[in-house]
Amino acid sequence: MASSIMSALSKSHSAEPDERREWIRIEDRVLMEYRLVTEGETSVPVELSRATPESIASVVSKPTVDLLARSSEIMVDSAILPWIRKVDYLLEVILNALATSQPSSVTLAQPMEVSLSGGGIGFVSTREFTVNDQLAIKLILPPFTMIRVHVKVIRAVPEADGQGFTIATEFVDLMPDDQEHLIRHILYVQAQRLRASRSQPN
Repeated sequence: MASSIMSALSKSHSAEPDERREWIRIEDRVLMEYRLVTEGETSVPVELSRATPESIASVVSKPTVDLLARSSEIMVDSAILPWIRKVDYLLEVILNALATSQPSSVTLAQPMEVSLSGGGIGFVSTREFTVNDQLAIKLILPPFTMIRVHVKVIRAVPEADGQGFTIATEFVDLMPDDQEHLIRHILYVQAQRLRASRSQPN
């Protein structure tokens, strides 16, 4: 699945040498929500799934897990960590109460497997989009960086197993600061993976 995302995106652009940083891609798992932008410029949820205690726990805990993974021992011994966990717990309690009393009021970005670059994002959707469809995307990079951006669909390819479509997109209105956050995240993840692979015994 992830490799099909990568190949779909890699065919879409050829980078000039001075743009190489923008087109470096990684496969990652991030919190993401996407909506179809209609002709009236309103955004319509694409996949609505009922918030469950498990999905709420997953979404609330992911930023803290990412923060701990990035800061290692420094954060583990920090006096702030119990407070972060307390905030996570209270947020989870509030969201579960809302999901029980008013289910339609709780819409959460979900952990999704994506292919990220400074020029676009690829992911698998249960819905097929057409070329030039616009999507409004909310992307949360670890640990707490939120990016809101519109993307244009450049390719929609059926999955080999028939379970959805690999969607390749390019950013339409990504702000320079947000692009910098995205590229830094990509380079950080690449460096961490390279470090991990070098430390593995042959």
